[in-house]
Amino acid sequence: MMSQTLENLKSYLKRMDQYNHVMELLFWDMETNTPKLGFEGHAEALTFFSTEQFKMSTSEELGAMLEKLAKPQEFDALDSKWQFIVTRMKRDFDKNKRIPAEFYESYVMARAESENAWKEAKNASDYSIFAPHLEKMITKTREMAAYTDPGKEVYNVLLDQYEEGMNSDTMDRLFTELKKELIPLVKQILAAKQPDDSKFAGHYDIEAQKKVQKLLLDYIGFDWNKGTVGETEHPFTMNFSSKDVRVTNHFHEHDAISAMFSAIHEGGHAIFEQQVNPDFDGTVAGSCSNMGIHESQSRFYENILGRNKNFWMPIYEKLGTLLPQFQKISLEEFYQEINHVRNSFIRIDADELTYCMHIILRYELEKAIFRDGVSVEELPALWNEKMQEYLQIIPGNDAQGILQDTHWSGGSFGYFPSYLLGSIYDGMYLDALQEQLGNVDDILKEGRIAEITKWLGEQIHQYGNTRTPGKLIEDVCGKEVSAEPLIRHFKKKYSELYAL
Repeated sequence: MMSQTLENLKSYLKRMDQYNHVMELLFWDMETNTPKLGFEGHAEALTFFSTEQFKMSTSEELGAMLEKLAKPQEFDALDSKWQFIVTRMKRDFDKNKRIPAEFYESYVMARAESENAWKEAKNASDYSIFAPHLEKMITKTREMAAYTDPGKEVYNVLLDQYEEGMNSDTMDRLFTELKKELIPLVKQILAAKQPDDSKFAGHYDIEAQKKVQKLLLDYIGFDWNKGTVGETEHPFTMNFSSKDVRVTNHFHEHDAISAMFSAIHEGGHAIFEQQVNPDFDGTVAGSCSNMGIHESQSRFYENILGRNKNFWMPIYEKLGTLLPQFQKISLEEFYQEINHVRNSFIRIDADELTYCMHIILRYELEKAIFRDGVSVEELPALWNEKMQEYLQIIPGNDAQGILQDTHWSGGSFGYFPSYLLGSIYDGMYLDALQEQLGNVDDILKEGRIAEITKWLGEQIHQYGNTRTPGKLIEDVCGKEVSAEPLIRHFKKKYSELYAL
């Protein structure tokens, strides 16, 4: 028989989830539909609902329920799901309770203003528009960390926030290993004969590209009964529950490949959310808060699967039907182009090898901000220095450089490293998948990608947020996290592609 306290908690969480539903809907509308003059009203409403939900998350009523359920007599009677929920919520409650309500309200408003300023600054390619907002977000992020985790080093707090159990010592080890192996590999590749990309220049109809997006999302297993799509400046995925997951994309009339891989990437995020156990909806057990794990799913679909030639064999003819330009491009030429290694300015358009350098650059800049006291004014020059060091190129303007990503505008410091962690995890998943299902090339060639989506659902997705990254990797791969499988995959793939 369910205890009265647990019944009360379930009812309380339902009310909190209703606030969250409204907040997510406001955010979706702000990103996809809101006119410029309507932004202020939405931002005020979002601030109101965020503040109200925050009050609920730190109320004496919630604290008393969690305190009672955490006592052995009640806790031991809970099933494993509710034991996880109570433990996680009590931890978060204790942290959130230390945040003053006035500060939280000012943080939410500052974040909304910062995100809006970033859009304006990027469109104008003018860092000076965004700089004061970035400085405010850095200051408020420091203050937030001091409230939630007093006495702890700020940047490690931020890293742990996005990938539980992760710290900069581990990241330094993994990223140093990658730099050591990948910088020489990229130099070898760039010195080799390069594929001819002239066939890919041209105009690609935007409406046709949207049909390609639908083809790709269908193909990898996106459930349209549980999802929809929108269009934004910066592609992203968001979810209300496992039953309502939304992805966005950005289409370029002179580049069809960018939107293809954004669709596959965001589709990977979405399929993860759609395959979470629906019993977890509306609780902290649901949507995975470990961004490295989440990015591992989007990047597994995008890179491990999507940049494999065999992925395209069953659908390449359909692609040519929707975008006739590809009827004149062979699958082999397409395969070479989607794996064309080149030093480029824009992270989201980078090939999977040089992408690693884009993330290491941002990781090192974040350490410089929070550990070395580098000022906001110094960041563009430091960005350009590291672009020159790692990629031998320097951005021609702010939009091409430091303004290209939205993350810092929303205070998401510590998020960027999760992208590269995701790729590192992917090398390990690939080994595990092939041990259990067989050669991935054969699976893809035969159009059996649904088997991979099912395997990921059973091994990873259904558990939602209930396993730490370390536990998940141990359960799925049987070993500690290592960059070696990814490096091995890269060396094999690109040695064959470029005849090294």
